[in-house]
Amino acid sequence: MMNRARMLATASVLALLGAGAQAGEVRMMWYSDGIEGEVMQDLLNRFMEENPDINVTLDNVAYQVIMEQLPIQLASGEGPDIARVTNLKEQAEHWLDLTDYVEDPEYWRTNFGDQFDWMRPDDSDIIPGFMTQLTLTGGFANATLFEQAGVAMPGEGATWEEWVEAATQVQESQQTAGAFSIDRSGHRITGPMISYGANLVGEDGKPAPLDDAAKAFITQLVQWTDEGKNLRDVWVSAAGTTYIPGADEFINANIPLYYSGSWQIANLSTKIGDAFDWVAIGSPCGDAGCTGLPGGAALVGIKYTQNPEDVGKVMDFLAREDIVKEFSERTLFLPAHKGVVEAGGLNFQTEDPSAKAALEAFVGFTGTIMPEANAMPAWRYANAVYGGMVNRISQAMAGEMAVEDIFARIDSDIAEQVAAADQTK
Repeated sequence: MMNRARMLATASVLALLGAGAQAGEVRMMWYSDGIEGEVMQDLLNRFMEENPDINVTLDNVAYQVIMEQLPIQLASGEGPDIARVTNLKEQAEHWLDLTDYVEDPEYWRTNFGDQFDWMRPDDSDIIPGFMTQLTLTGGFANATLFEQAGVAMPGEGATWEEWVEAATQVQESQQTAGAFSIDRSGHRITGPMISYGANLVGEDGKPAPLDDAAKAFITQLVQWTDEGKNLRDVWVSAAGTTYIPGADEFINANIPLYYSGSWQIANLSTKIGDAFDWVAIGSPCGDAGCTGLPGGAALVGIKYTQNPEDVGKVMDFLAREDIVKEFSERTLFLPAHKGVVEAGGLNFQTEDPSAKAALEAFVGFTGTIMPEANAMPAWRYANAVYGGMVNRISQAMAGEMAVEDIFARIDSDIAEQVAAADQTK
């Protein structure tokens, strides 16, 4: 049970981020991985100059607020007017259908329609919003540390074991804190599990019990942690489903290998600068493939807004081709706008050769996505699977449970999250 201080703090955040009630007032809940919050504020300032009758307040919040507190608001029929979210499918019933509030619905369908099913309720044809960027999970290597250690980076088609072994040689040579880190996230380990051959979807469309391939990767990850190769603190420093990235460890050169995703490129570029050279390596391989997990963040209208017409105007502005192009170029994100992609000529605003090369590399990595991974963003129960794995894996890494004992617990935790998701139907 929450103590009184935590209850008051939560209530204060919920009150701050509640839906705007007055005409001409729009609140947007936003989180950032890098500099995109600053870019969004600049774009909204421009919108308000063009539309002086609408005031947009950008509430920059921690990602945990999006994952833990926004669902509480939505469940009670409240929330901001617009939100940037990653839990797209499970919360789809709460998104506003923008069809009647945007100027040209066909423009939206043409340019963003390929990802609508990621964020729509099943069997729905609503226009819920648009992806602020497309993402793909993948790894990064500190090329300078590898060079200093005299260790060759594995090439295309290298396995997880080969990459960890090479990174371990660098760890031992350069006395780094670990060989690698993978974000504390069920989403982040799903691509590797699928690469190992895991089948996460049962015949009934609900999560299947962990199979031998899924268990194999989890067991290997825990073993690497026990051996001091995977940074233990990233995973055991939090409880529950709390997301902990390993980016700072990579930025500070405490590890030569980091597995996260394309959204980290701007963050790495900004914070690493010219401290060392780094490269995007894609997703190491398992027996079944070398897949990353596609996805991204979406900007959605919330159907409990009191000002849907104003929300539609804000969304129309941000979805404009020139605005999407500018946002992508400034944030170093891969755009989800079909017209922007087909036009080409994106001028990513960075002088960092590592960042430019990484962006180009991730475009190429999309060709290795396995069908099982490509289906995950539109699967209603994906977040139940992601959330159901993290805590038990952390417990095994912390030595609180034997790894062979966590699998039944994971299946049970996932089943509980599925039941909770079904209650929202």
